[in-house]
Amino acid sequence: MALIVLWDIDRTLIDNGGVSKEIYAAAYETVAGRRPLEPPVTQGRTDRLVMRDMFARNGAAEPEWPRVEAALTRAGRDRLATLRTRGAALPGAREVLKAASVRPGWVSSVLTGNIAANARLKLAAFDLDPLLDLAVGAYGADAEGRPDLVAVARDRVHRAHGLPATTPVVLLGDTPQDVAAALASGSHIIAVSTGTDSPAALTAAGARVVLPDLADTARVLRLLETVEGA
Repeated sequence: MALIVLWDIDRTLIDNGGVSKEIYAAAYETVAGRRPLEPPVTQGRTDRLVMRDMFARNGAAEPEWPRVEAALTRAGRDRLATLRTRGAALPGAREVLKAASVRPGWVSSVLTGNIAANARLKLAAFDLDPLLDLAVGAYGADAEGRPDLVAVARDRVHRAHGLPATTPVVLLGDTPQDVAAALASGSHIIAVSTGTDSPAALTAAGARVVLPDLADTARVLRLLETVEGA
């Protein structure tokens, strides 16, 4: 038996305390040379799409992606202390990640809109990074659309761990975009209503399972075991 478990980060595993939007705004200012008049809109999108939208709505030409990624990396690094002060690991996140990390045959990683540097930084801020196989995750610079990230993670997991192509994949996230990514890629989805989207909105997007949070470790593990045994 084997299972690939892919966790979203912001508002699924951690509360970033509003630092994410400050990172986007700071990166925009670094690259564009002026503060944005229009704020970033995230809604579960990848960093590529968030920043592209910011440039468009603020009337600025979109620069080459490496410049944007470098600015995002620097902005994230500069706000690590603020993140630790204002943010927190969400209830149950540490416990369920620890439990998943020691299950035989399971590969537990991330599928996130954050670029890899900021994903690692956000997890490390709350000592969650050792509980995940981050080398095989999928990140916001790997593809523009969230559904495309699933194939990226699958490929990395298969190459690193030799799991068969038929290994089931389950995503855990808090937005309709997480749900859509799972459905579009033939993956399973466990949604949590720890973000801004209501349980009704997540259900309407297609999630069959919507949890209030990750606090009930035993329940989350049972749901993952159900996917593993499907």
